[in-house]
Amino acid sequence: HTHIITMRNKEKAKFPVARIKRIMQVDEDIGKVAQATPVLISKALELFMQLLIDESCHETRARSAKRLALSHVKEAIRKHAAFDFLRDIVNSRNDKEKDGGGTGGGGEAEGGGERVGSGRRKRKDAG
Repeated sequence: HTHIITMRNKEKAKFPVARIKRIMQVDEDIGKVAQATPVLISKALELFMQLLIDESCHETRARSAKRLALSHVKEAIRKHAAFDFLRDIVNSRNDKEKDGGGTGGGGEAEGGGERVGSGRRKRKDAG
């Protein structure tokens, strides 16, 4: 069914609407931003992330792995047409990182697989 994005839905946003608006306004070509626009972008991000996670989980189950690994996310990106725009990023990272085993042949079960989010940067203190 269709969702109508209104300001009432703002409190249900999974991604921070104010931050999305700030990111949009960094671009000098973007002037004023309608209130509903960042809310819509937040919902689009939520749906995109859900699809990526669902497809990655499908890969995890297909390999009978117990843990979602970076290799599962990469394979989901390679297989699903909606993620075509990410393929170059995934392919370029293959050369730079050791992945947790592309076949699922025990790397994930023994903890050798790379976890999604394990490369997160720590936030610098503002003070």
